[in-house]
Amino acid sequence: MAAAALAGGLVSADRAVRLASAPLTAARLEIQRKQAPPAPAALQARLDELAAAYGEEVGIAVTDVTQGWTAGVDHERPYPQQSVSKLWVAIAVMKAADEGRLDPYGWVTLTEEDRSVFYQPVSYRIGAGGYATPISDLLRRALVESDNAANDKLMRELGGPEGVAATLEGMGLTGVKVGAYERDLQALTAGLVWQADYGIGWNFQAAREALPMATRQAAMDAYLADPLDGAAPGEVTTALAALSRGELLSPQSTEWLIGLMAQARTGPRRLKGGLPAGWTIAHKTGTGQDFRGASVGINDVGLITAPDGHVYAVAVMMRHTRKPVPERLAFMQAITRAVAEQWMRDDAFQTAD
Repeated sequence: MAAAALAGGLVSADRAVRLASAPLTAARLEIQRKQAPPAPAALQARLDELAAAYGEEVGIAVTDVTQGWTAGVDHERPYPQQSVSKLWVAIAVMKAADEGRLDPYGWVTLTEEDRSVFYQPVSYRIGAGGYATPISDLLRRALVESDNAANDKLMRELGGPEGVAATLEGMGLTGVKVGAYERDLQALTAGLVWQADYGIGWNFQAAREALPMATRQAAMDAYLADPLDGAAPGEVTTALAALSRGELLSPQSTEWLIGLMAQARTGPRRLKGGLPAGWTIAHKTGTGQDFRGASVGINDVGLITAPDGHVYAVAVMMRHTRKPVPERLAFMQAITRAVAEQWMRDDAFQTAD
């Protein structure tokens, strides 16, 4: 899935080697997009049909990793990412490791100040002397389990949200944002300002419930209008495709990171649930807060691989959905089935040719 994978697509094999060794920049990504062929009409039509039938605001992007085309619906407008942003933190960590700025096997100590919000099982291990663990374990927890405290600690090791943003910008990934620590993001979305005691038990939920409804509504409206962690689905799949081609990280870091994504325990019935037999997925989900009968930032993004090794980057993002969970899952599964159907059409055409 590195440089050689490009040989049959947009560039020749020798140029693919040069591209993989050159620093990736936002300008280079834009050139790749402009050189890409148009997306298959049948797939685009199917995505349009599925989005219209769902009847809510959704962003969809499908990028062929080899050929470079992207099909999508509302795929150029930022959507809330929620825990999808943990993927960009992990990429920034591994970039720092590749550059010798950080040791992924080095140990760090989490203290009471490192508690976050919602799902954070690593925080349960923090005792009177803290909890010491290698950075590699925090990466696994963040990507495989979606542990918020693990992710926030990784961000601190990179200098906070600003440090992560600087690393991503240096890699050409200007279209995806992390924006804030997980705990700060969730507090602001609810209309709160983070306090240390919110990381203990149900204190955060209690403080949120005590707020006037108007305060919570105003905070949610502001987040949806301009999400701190916003990213357009097309920017997400562009970045995932670059990761798959080996353009972002060293071969070892690329393999390790995608391997962790393949172990993800969250969202087994989202994109993964629609894959036919013989397909695999390496992905990251995002799930925001529920408010007034709706859920915010219900997402799944990843790399899906066909039985012949062909890879597609896929992103399905829901800004604000009132649909029952089974309908959300069915929609995401329909997207991956549509991609598989396109692969079958392409395979049949190549066989006939």
